[in-house]
Amino acid sequence: MRLLPWTGTGGKPCYVIGDGAGYVSRLADDIEAVQLGMAADLIEHAHDLLADRRATDAQLRFVVARMIEALRDVHRIARSRGARVPGAGARPAGEG
Repeated sequence: MRLLPWTGTGGKPCYVIGDGAGYVSRLADDIEAVQLGMAADLIEHAHDLLADRRATDAQLRFVVARMIEALRDVHRIARSRGARVPGAGARPAGEG
């Protein structure tokens, strides 16, 4: 199962079952690419805003709110991709 980069009714997680070659999987890949690109752009914007001594509290709060959204998306992508790595659920030798 693959965790999708969107949620269902009431914020519940959505999953797709398949080999990763279907329409929904390709759509999820495209959405993840957009989300990661937006996060990268936001990092640059936040960096520029922090360097600007004239940035207002409202501007900083706004960029932090967008960063929370982007971090939530990136975290979901990482969980989804990590869950698909073979043996990801197994503990390394010597840990137990």
